[in-house]
Amino acid sequence: MKYLHNIGTYFLMIGEMFHKPTKWSVMKKLILKDIDDLIIGSLGIVAFISFFVGGVVTIQTALNIDNPLIPQSLIGFATRQSILLEFAPTFVSIVMAGKVGSFITSSIGTMRVTEQIDALEVMGINAVNYLVFPKFIALMLYPFLICIGMFLGIVGGLVACMYGGFSSPEAYITGVQLDFDPFHITYAFIKTCVFGFLLATIPSYHGFYMKGGALEVGKASTTSFVWTSVFIILLNYLLTQMLLS
Repeated sequence: MKYLHNIGTYFLMIGEMFHKPTKWSVMKKLILKDIDDLIIGSLGIVAFISFFVGGVVTIQTALNIDNPLIPQSLIGFATRQSILLEFAPTFVSIVMAGKVGSFITSSIGTMRVTEQIDALEVMGINAVNYLVFPKFIALMLYPFLICIGMFLGIVGGLVACMYGGFSSPEAYITGVQLDFDPFHITYAFIKTCVFGFLLATIPSYHGFYMKGGALEVGKASTTSFVWTSVFIILLNYLLTQMLLS
């Protein structure tokens, strides 16, 4: 019953997020602040992870292709498929669940502990719209981050090929271009938008409805990371089954 209660409260929060909107002059500042905190502030970690994951995928693919009859261009092809379909949208999203999700839960949870949310509600402000909606809008720009991650992952694979001597840059680039299906980009961005929605709402739920003091803020951050990661992996399976099967 507890899980059913939490699921119902979560969907009620999503509905409340669009009711009684805050004035645009105030909301605009909140959205820009959240874009800076959640998107711009995550560029560095996404770029770092994507570049080196792309290099690792390339090295592992090259080391497992020891048959001289297999063309070296297959290294670029395998790297592109791995980065576009899985590593950039899903792996980065799980990392972001730790970085962005914990930040959202702790910031909203601290406001709950210090009774700032109660003060907003006393003033007649829709606290869910005021706190959660800007984060939802900011994370709708999340595909921009994943696009950068895809590019840097493929570049990281190219650098690994060049300096590791696994294949020539020409063969790698040929493999990247080989048999390209544009729908794979669409599939990745659909997943990314869904994951961005989860990253905005699940941590917000755990921060908004938490109870207790400062210690519980840390526990809520850990819980939000776990559940966000679980639903990212679950929806990753369902979306892959629906879109690619």
